[in-house]
Parts: sequence; structure tokens; C-alpha cells
Amino acid sequence: MVYQSVNPATGETVAQFPSLTEPELETKLITARQAFLEYRTMPIRERAALLEKAACILEDEKLAFGKLMTREMGKTLVSATAEAEKCAWVCRHYALDGARLLADECVNTGSTKSYVRYMPLGPILAIMPWNYPFWQVFRFAAPVLIAGNVGLLKHARSVPECALAIEDVFRRAGFKEGVFQSLFISIAQMDRLYSDDRVVAFTVTGSEKAGGAVASRAGQEIKKTVLELGGSDPFIVLKSANVAEAAATAVRARTVNNGQSCIAAKRFIVEKDVYAEFTRRFLAGMESLKVGDPLDPSTQIGPLATRSALLLLQGQVARAIDAGARLLTGGLALPRAGNYYMPTVLEDVPRDCKVYHEELFGPAAMLFEARDRAHAIELANDSPFGLAASVWTQDEADKEVMATQVEAGAVFFNEMVASDPRLPFGGIKRSGYGRELGTWGAREFVNVKTIVER
Repeated sequence: MVYQSVNPATGETVAQFPSLTEPELETKLITARQAFLEYRTMPIRERAALLEKAACILEDEKLAFGKLMTREMGKTLVSATAEAEKCAWVCRHYALDGARLLADECVNTGSTKSYVRYMPLGPILAIMPWNYPFWQVFRFAAPVLIAGNVGLLKHARSVPECALAIEDVFRRAGFKEGVFQSLFISIAQMDRLYSDDRVVAFTVTGSEKAGGAVASRAGQEIKKTVLELGGSDPFIVLKSANVAEAAATAVRARTVNNGQSCIAAKRFIVEKDVYAEFTRRFLAGMESLKVGDPLDPSTQIGPLATRSALLLLQGQVARAIDAGARLLTGGLALPRAGNYYMPTVLEDVPRDCKVYHEELFGPAAMLFEARDRAHAIELANDSPFGLAASVWTQDEADKEVMATQVEAGAVFFNEMVASDPRLPFGGIKRSGYGRELGTWGAREFVNVKTIVER
């Protein structure tokens, strides 16, 4: 298996890397285990200092890292640079707050002393996607490393240079050899790692298929998994909403990261009283977007990350139209080099169409009219996914009902969904289980050890 960097804007192959040989993989596993035995004894304040150094490197070199992400994945340079800054944020958050999040917790039981201690588990293997090639990794790595675990990264095959750059950030920050390693491995090599005792747990950000496969194999070995999978997030606009603000935000929420984000809004559910106005504003906003060279600061949408991603989206849109959906704008790949696709809006995708239940990973939106609030909730929950939802309303009663009844790992009112190092991130249903970030992310991969003294 070859790890290959192809510029999505031009189709040019930039670099290729072979999979590790078996002896090379064995060396990395030995190194990871030995590193863990030493690293777990390091005081948390020293781990925090190393994360702070990593944050400084990310900040100082954000433009260079941004250009790398743009070249390998196609995101706009503006968003790629912001991604590097966000990675610095998550490192700094756990550097500053990790000791508090992982401190011993006393429990009054009647014994002389009873407390809970959070102990690291060992080498954690992360299987990460290409859409946020830095952020997805640092979102995993910062809480794992502050807890005293060590990290192994199997990154997507299309972003190998990002994987190597991330490993180099940790090395330059002062983490000792083996504390964080990138593994360029084949499917067969990955399969044998499930039963290798040196790999103690797995975390996946990716597709349902990938998450299910990892969870199944890891489960056979009684090893923990955290899954952050797909999303078809609802963007719900009720009649009391500020429609102009909602529509403007909707355009950004659908096209963030060229539309390739698990928490990008994908299904726009609008109450009938404001449906016409919202649709008019939303279409105008989508049609005004500049699609082009992701290195151009004025570009708002760059290419999709891979040719296969473009072909998949094209097929989904075509099937929806064949099933009776109305195409309001877009629906075509742009006739130029690279993986460019026009901002697209579909109206009334039939429920019996397979696309209705799928995730659209690119700048294509599905628009639905809701009779009332109850119908909006019904449409929002009529999905196999449950990652996050954005709800627009000025009515306090609406907020209480929506917060309670919308089936999702997060509900954001009057703003687009975004991840934040201080808050738990993750979903329900086929969007996965477990949480990253916040207190919960720091404690996902630890032994919650009870200690009692008489």
C-alpha cells in the first residue's frame, strides 16, 4: 500500500511513501511500549510543558502548516491556517487545565481514605481521516498525551506529509522518541495490531464502515474504542428566527472546509412561515460563493480532497434528482483541472431515496419545509446519524423543547456547530460513541482506579 500526496487543485502527485516493512513496524511498536513505561511516570506538569511547546510551534509556523494542508487536502489557505491555530489552542488547553482534569478525586465512604485516580493505559492507536488533517490528530493527541498515554497515528493515505509534520511537531517540542509516532501501514498490518498487546485501545474518526470494522475487531480483543463517525447534521430554522442571520450562517455552515466536515450542516429544515424567505437568501448566498484556487485568499470554496470524493458526491446528487428531488442550483463538477464542484442545493429529496439517509460530503445541501416545530423535530431525528444540530429561534420555549428532543450529541442555538477544546465532542446513533475534548476527552483512555485505605 502506498501513501500518496496528490494536490486536489491540480491532480499533481506531490509525494509517495511506501508502507512500513514488518521489521520497521515491529521496531515502532517496541519503541512505543518502552516510551510509555517511562512517559507515564513523568509528572503531569512536565507533560504540560511539552504540550505548551507544541502549541508555540504550531502558532509560530501556522502559515507553513496551512500551506501543507492546502496542498495535500485542498482546504482554503485561510481555513488551513486557522486549523493550525486551533491545534495550538487544544494543546494549550490541556497544558493549562490537564492537571485539574486528571487530579485525584476523594470520595467519602467511611474508610480512612477513598479516592479515584486516573491512570494511563498505554499506546493508543488513532485512525484519522483527511478532512481536517491536523485538527483531528491534535484533538486526539493532546488529551491522550496529557493523561500519560502515548500515541500511534494511522493517518489517511492521502495526507502522509501532514502525518509526518505532526510527528515532527511533537519531536521538536521535546517529547521523547516513541511518545508519538506516525505509522504508514497496510490493511493487513492494521489487522494484526488488534491482537497485539502493545496496542491497548483505538480511536477512529471516519466513516461508519471504518468505525464498525475497528469496533468489531477491537471488541473481539476486549479493547476500548472511541468512534467519531459521520453526520448529516440538521440546521433548523423556526418561524421566530432572525432569517437573514440564519441564512447567512447556513451558507458558511454547509460549505465550511469545502463542505467536507462531519459537523457541517447538511439538512436544512425550515418552518413554512419563513421557508420562502430563507430559501431565497440561502440560494443567493450559495450562488455568490467564489470557487477556485485554495491558495487565493479570496477563494471561499476549494476543491474536494480526492477524485473519489468528487465522484461520490456527483453520484449522490444525480440519484437524488432521478428520485424526484428538485435541483435549485449547482449540481455539476467544474470543467477544470482539480476536484471542483459547484455549490449545490437540492429541495425535497424523497424519503425513499437512499440519499435522504446518507451524508453528503461536499458543498451540497438538502432543503426541507416543516409544517411546524413538531414536524421540524421529526425531520431532524429522521436520520441514522446524531452528531450535532444548529437551531435558530428567539423563542425560549422552542429552545427548551429542541434541546431536549433533538437527537444529537450537541445542540447549538443561533450559531453554527463547532468543536471547542473545553466541551465534549461526539455523537449518538450511527455517528458513534465516546467523547473527545473537555474533561470527558481527557478521561476516555484512562484506568479509573478506585483506591481505598482502611
